[in-house]
Amino acid sequence: MATEGTTTTTKPCEYLQDMEEVKKVFSRFDTNGDGMITGDELSGVLKALGSDTSPEEVIRMMDEIDTDKDGCINIEEFAAFCKNDDSLDGGAKEMKEAFDLYDQDHNGRISATELHQILNRLGQSCTIHDCTRMITSVDSDGDGYVCFEEFKKMMGNK
Repeated sequence: MATEGTTTTTKPCEYLQDMEEVKKVFSRFDTNGDGMITGDELSGVLKALGSDTSPEEVIRMMDEIDTDKDGCINIEEFAAFCKNDDSLDGGAKEMKEAFDLYDQDHNGRISATELHQILNRLGQSCTIHDCTRMITSVDSDGDGYVCFEEFKKMMGNK
């Protein structure tokens, strides 16, 4: 039994820097495009990303983010959640968790193939070539992959 006020929720988007980025992420969660994220939509995206988030944790996340208590998360609530930076580490743990979702083989690097798999699971239609271009655009050491440091820089860009 959880005690009120002791629930901690992973903030998957603390690194978002502007409203356009927030809107892009929101639209990926809002799979039916109705302007609201339901618990089922949140759960579906988390599962597509490989998370084994329990139904109880999804309920806790919804309770935390859904401030008007209408049962759904609107863009304003999502944006407020994303901008809330009460973490002492500046979101480093959350950033690493996000990186790990993309790094499917856990080798510390995101390949174009891994990026392609995740984006397609999220319903984004893109080719391997598109993903290779995305990787190249942030691959500062030229090795053909995105390492965690490159990922942090990419997510921190405005």
